[in-house]
Amino acid sequence: MNLIDSIAAFRSHSARLARPLGLVPTMGALHDGHMSLVRRARRENAALAATIFVNPAQFGPREDYHAYPRDLDADLRKLQDAGADVVFAPSAAEMYPAGFDTYVDVGIAERLEGAARPGHFRGVATIVCKLLTIVRPDRAYFGQKDAQQALVIERLNADLNLGAQIITCPTVREPDGLALSSRNAYLDPDERAAAAVLYRALTRARGAASPDAARRLVLAHVEAEPLASLEYVSVADAETLEELDTLDRPALVSLAVRVGAARLIDNILIE
Repeated sequence: MNLIDSIAAFRSHSARLARPLGLVPTMGALHDGHMSLVRRARRENAALAATIFVNPAQFGPREDYHAYPRDLDADLRKLQDAGADVVFAPSAAEMYPAGFDTYVDVGIAERLEGAARPGHFRGVATIVCKLLTIVRPDRAYFGQKDAQQALVIERLNADLNLGAQIITCPTVREPDGLALSSRNAYLDPDERAAAAVLYRALTRARGAASPDAARRLVLAHVEAEPLASLEYVSVADAETLEELDTLDRPALVSLAVRVGAARLIDNILIE
């Protein structure tokens, strides 16, 4: 497995990789959610590239960029064991050199996480656009846990004709339902137990007769957990993310909850 930290060196190396080429973009701190994407990409492609880059452009001024967990050596061991051919791990200066002044905005990013975290998806769309342009994969793999991110990337890829097939893979969960996330590392034992409320609350929405009833059920369940603080709950069209008044089409039920120092997100689909 090759570790490369410059765009020029990666482009030179990738020209010799077999096709089809799969890409798994990550911010590191790899857990089994990431590795499920890596394993699927390994099965479905002749060559596999992963990226590790904690993207400063998607963090707000009061968010956890400097505290975000990083363990490059452990990540590289996991990727090598999983059969990655190359890892692209550039510096911030490599991806955003002096004078960098071009960013990508996607309309669907304005809702939900985009409203809660202004500028977040501008950073996500910009870095993913750069990675798809640099790596030129045949397929790129993302997780359903970040459902809005996956929709943003699908739209970005289609609108700018970037040429990759975007594959969204199921959320990987702990036995109690908590979605795997690098930010789970922020939770102490009591907070970790409390964080299971996200998935329990989401599952209450499945039996609701209307979007409003679903929102009320989720809200009541989260509010019953003293260590959890709900930021938002949404029942939205699964493609446009417009809030629904009736359950007459596939719906994405999503929420953001603070538990201690961690801000956690999760979602389920109602067909």
